[in-house]
Amino acid sequence: MLQLPLVVTVQVDLVLVLITSLAFLTRLSWLSYPNAVVFDEVYYGQFVSLYVKRIFFIDDSGPPLGHMILALGEYPVGMNVWSLRLLPALCGALCVPLGYLLALELKFSHVSALGAALLLLLENSLIVQSRFLLLESVLIFFVLLALFSYLRFQNSTSSSWSRYSWLLLCGVSCSAAVGVKYMGLFSYLLLLGVASVDTWSLIGDRAVSHLSVCVQCFCRVMCLLVVPALFYIFWFYVHLSVLNHSGPHDQLMSSAFQASLKGGLSRITKGQPLEVAYGSQVTLRSSASQPVPCWLHSHKANYPVRYGNGRGSSHQQQVTCYPFKDVNNWWIIKDPNRQELVVDTPPKPVHHGDVIQLVHGMSSRLLNSHDVAAPMSPHAQEVSGYIDFNISMPAQNLWRVDISNREAKSEVWKTILSEVRLVHVNTSAVLKMSGMSLPEWGFRQLEVVAEKTFKTHSSGLGWTVEEHRYGTSQEQKDREVELHSPTHIDVDRKISFWSKFVELQWKMLTLKQEESEHKYSSGPGEWLTMKTNIAYWLHTSTNAQIHLIGNLVSWGVAHLSLLAYQLLAVIYLLRRRRGFKDISDGAWEQFVRLGCVCVGSWLVNFVPFLLMDKTLFLYHYLPALCYLHLLCPALMEHVHTHLLSSPTHRRVLHVCILGVLLYVFLCYWTFCPLTYGTPELSASQLQRLKWRDSWDILYRRQ
Repeated sequence: MLQLPLVVTVQVDLVLVLITSLAFLTRLSWLSYPNAVVFDEVYYGQFVSLYVKRIFFIDDSGPPLGHMILALGEYPVGMNVWSLRLLPALCGALCVPLGYLLALELKFSHVSALGAALLLLLENSLIVQSRFLLLESVLIFFVLLALFSYLRFQNSTSSSWSRYSWLLLCGVSCSAAVGVKYMGLFSYLLLLGVASVDTWSLIGDRAVSHLSVCVQCFCRVMCLLVVPALFYIFWFYVHLSVLNHSGPHDQLMSSAFQASLKGGLSRITKGQPLEVAYGSQVTLRSSASQPVPCWLHSHKANYPVRYGNGRGSSHQQQVTCYPFKDVNNWWIIKDPNRQELVVDTPPKPVHHGDVIQLVHGMSSRLLNSHDVAAPMSPHAQEVSGYIDFNISMPAQNLWRVDISNREAKSEVWKTILSEVRLVHVNTSAVLKMSGMSLPEWGFRQLEVVAEKTFKTHSSGLGWTVEEHRYGTSQEQKDREVELHSPTHIDVDRKISFWSKFVELQWKMLTLKQEESEHKYSSGPGEWLTMKTNIAYWLHTSTNAQIHLIGNLVSWGVAHLSLLAYQLLAVIYLLRRRRGFKDISDGAWEQFVRLGCVCVGSWLVNFVPFLLMDKTLFLYHYLPALCYLHLLCPALMEHVHTHLLSSPTHRRVLHVCILGVLLYVFLCYWTFCPLTYGTPELSASQLQRLKWRDSWDILYRRQ
């Protein structure tokens, strides 16, 4: 029977509530100030704008989830500074209580958890980075959430299925971290390593039944491997579903991908015939022409009789690869056994393995290759539009169609969908773009050669029919007019999501933007001592400004704690090897887990940057720094509990810790004007804040 009154007992961690409130206060206060674009907001803002317009784009810095999260800030109240900065600020604020909870899950006291939370709370660099339209705070939030969820799962003593909700949340958070930035992958791999060790220990526990071990291993595989993979794919599915309009980055993608977008190439190719037939008029795009598109091209200009280095040429018509749409990009597929250049009724399609000739539409020259060295690539054969000079140089203009992505042996050559290799029948060389630019006599266009397959890589040899019409004019003058008039035959030409996903993923991983030195760039070695800062915003007429500068006190203490942990770990290992156990097995296990989570996370978020050849900034170090702020209080507790037995020594440690926290707060307060951009400081005050000569702090004399 239901008994009255009903009583609900709720336990509230007031410390957690307090630090969460302070985190929101420090991250959300004056969020709309300055009402101007700040540093990389111009970079991410353009992607938000493209999301709103549903225009396709590529960002090589990471997968699409981060941009989608930033774009969500536009929808509640429209495009304004406050709403766009809100979600990164919320993620940055939630990192503080997550740090508190993470320290508790590492089985340290509430005092240590509070210390970790305070270090995160008062870190000026984290505050600055979370208050703008940037992604670092979002990445840190998901990584911390993944670690916390896994530790909560591992520490749970419940055997109910609700325990696995934490593991499921961990998997989703890992997928989100990788979906925001590829750097999240290293934290995910570390977590998988920790989970693998824990699972191995579970398998060796004879107290657990065989059935229970199998079920638990299956759940861990599903939650930590399958679920992250599915959600990662889901981010791309949403991304590609939303961005379905042509945009500025279309040219980076294949013709089939471009044709799936509204506008752009799809507008040009709408109604084109699907199957390439004898008599078809086509433009051929090179698959090697990335990131700039390039089409097989010829024009009424010949190779010079002799090149600058003295080598001779065939003096025949130039064939190049041209990165712009042009009427000279059109070619006609010709049957070698007939003279007609029109499509039959019904059309006779070209199949894989067929031998064809390619006739240049505007000059009627046949695509030719022979045993003459190419102008810029002497190891390869020259490709030309054949001219009969009656000098015992016969035409060699037969090409075999090899469809590299065919699904059947007698596959039909299809517009956009088929990637073909054109193999020279006489020499077995393959038509390709070499990537070299021709001199002035070649109008700086790109060189096209025929190269033996054993000399070249298999990638980049393909050509795709991008524009296509069925030719109906036999006479040259009529044909030149026809080349400007597309046909209109309705054809359903769709590309699957999986094809688009694989292509976009590969493009994101391989696309390299031109790197240039930046005024505020810095190397990983400089991050440890905060040698450089970043001026995020400078007022045009006053001394108000915002800088990415860390809290000097907490920054230094964090790195000292890293050195102290490493030194202590070496001492422990050596003494344990000699048979001395200075601490209990439980304390040793806690110490090792602390190192795996905090020191391990610092390593995976710092060391990869040492190997990267790209422009780096101080904010790249912030995810690694967070783990040192978690390490420091926990290490102090370890020293207090296990290494200091004297009350006097413990009191000294208490005083030192309180003193450090006081200086951390004073440093935070001192740099608040450069963190929030207000209040405005005088020139002399700014000069006093320039604690390092290498810092770039500007001011106007008043």
